[in-house]
Amino acid sequence: MSSLVVRNKFIGLCCALVMTACGGSDSGGVNSQEVIVTPEPEVPEESSGECVNQLYNIALATDDGGGDPLYLPEKAIDNLTTPVSRWSSEGAGKELLLDLGSANTLGSLKIKWYEGAERQANFEVETSIDGVIWEPVLEDGISSGKHSGFEQVNLIESEARYIKIVVLGNSENDWNSIVEVEAHSCEGADGQIVAAFPNELGIELIDWYLSVPTDDDNSGTSDSISETKLAAGYTNSEYFYASVDGGIVMRSPSYGFKTSTNTSYVRVELREMLRRGNNSFSTKGVNKNNWVFGSAANSVQADAGGVDGELNVTLAVNNVTTTGEDYQVGRLVIGQVHANDDEPIRLYYRKLPGNDRGSIYFAHEPRVIGSDEVYVEMIGSRSSSASNPSDGIALDEVFSYKINVVANLLTVTIHREGKEDIVSSLDMSNSLFDADDQYHYFKVGVYHLNNSSNADEYAQATFYEIRNSHTGYADSE
Repeated sequence: MSSLVVRNKFIGLCCALVMTACGGSDSGGVNSQEVIVTPEPEVPEESSGECVNQLYNIALATDDGGGDPLYLPEKAIDNLTTPVSRWSSEGAGKELLLDLGSANTLGSLKIKWYEGAERQANFEVETSIDGVIWEPVLEDGISSGKHSGFEQVNLIESEARYIKIVVLGNSENDWNSIVEVEAHSCEGADGQIVAAFPNELGIELIDWYLSVPTDDDNSGTSDSISETKLAAGYTNSEYFYASVDGGIVMRSPSYGFKTSTNTSYVRVELREMLRRGNNSFSTKGVNKNNWVFGSAANSVQADAGGVDGELNVTLAVNNVTTTGEDYQVGRLVIGQVHANDDEPIRLYYRKLPGNDRGSIYFAHEPRVIGSDEVYVEMIGSRSSSASNPSDGIALDEVFSYKINVVANLLTVTIHREGKEDIVSSLDMSNSLFDADDQYHYFKVGVYHLNNSSNADEYAQATFYEIRNSHTGYADSE
C-alpha cells in the first residue's frame, strides 16, 4: 500500500478579545420556533478591588421613533434570541434607549445583532443618571461582522440609569437591528470571552463546516456555517467560541434546532469538507468533497477527494448532563466517521452522575440488513449503571484520540500523558462501506445524545487540536 500523502490540519486558538458587537439588518420572515435563553442574574460578592460581575435587569426599552412596527424596542430585552424577536430601525443616528430602573455602575454590554456574522455595525454608547445629561462611554464602535451570538462591548465605567445605543447603520445598508442586549457591571462581563479565530495562526477551519442549534435563516432546522465563513473568523458566544486556554469551546444544549427533522438530538459539530469552499462539488456523493476506503474500486478512489483517513483530536470534556432517561444521561459523541446514511464509527464519552470519571467506547454500524450495531468498550463501561471506571477520564481532563481507517481496518487509539495508549481495532470487511456508492467524512464536536434532561443542562467540550489526513488529499493552493 502506498504511504499516506499527509495533509495535517491543526486547530489551536489563542484568546484574542473582541470588544465589539455585530451588524443589524432589515425585516425578515417570522420563525414559528423560538429558542428561549433566560439569563440568571449574578449576585455580587465581596472582593478585594476586583470587579464581581452583576447582570442588571433592564426595566424598559424605547427608541426615538420611526422604527419598524413589527420589531419594537421591547423585543431587544425579552430574553428571546431568535432573529424574529428584535428591534429594527432604519437610518443613521437612530437611538435605542434602555432604562435600568435605578442608577448602577455600568462597565459593559453584551449585544446580539441581527445578521451579526454577515456584516459590521457602526454604533456609539452614551449613559446618563437623569436622562438629560449624557456621557459618551464608547465612540466609533464597530462590530466584528463575524459573530452570530452575543459579543462583548466594553465601556468606560460610569454610573448610569439610562443607556443610549446610537446606531449608525451597517456595512451593507442603513438598517439597525438588535436581537438582544444585556447590561453588566464589569468589563469582560463575567469572563465570557468572545474571540475571533485568527487565521494567521494557521487555523485550518476551511476544511470544516459547523452545525449550531440556532435558526437564523428561518429554515426550521439548525444553521450550517460554511467552511469559508468559519475560515473568515465566525464565532458564536453561546455555542462555538475561543477558550481562555487556547481551544475551541463547543457547547450543545439538550434542546434546540436540529440538523434535520429525522434526527432526535441537538449538536454543535464540525463536518469535514475536503472541497475547502469550492461549491462546485456537492456535499454528498463520491467526489472531491469526500473520501473512500482503500478497499474500494480503483475508479471510485480516483473520483474521491482522498483515500482512507486519519483523524487526530485533543480535547477535554467540560460538562455532561446529570438528568434524563437512564440510557441518555451523561453521554455524547465526540468524533465520527460518517458514511452516506450509516456510521462506521461513533466515538462516545460518558460520565454518570455518581462517578467522578468517565468512560470511552465506540459503536460500529454495519450496512448489512439485519445486523446489529457493534459496541467496543475501551475505558470503563457504557452501562447506565456502571461503577466509577478506575482508569476513567474526568471532566476537564485533557486527552487525545486517533481514528484511523486503512482499507477495511478501523483502529481507535486513546492517548493520555503519562499513561499507556489504549488501542482497539475492528475489521469492517463485511460491513459494505467499500461499495462503489459509499463516501465518508469525519465529524468532530459535541453530538449531544440526551433529549430528556432538564432544560438548563448541556454538554460541552474544548478542542485543542484537530488534524485530518488522507492518501491523495493535498492543499488546493
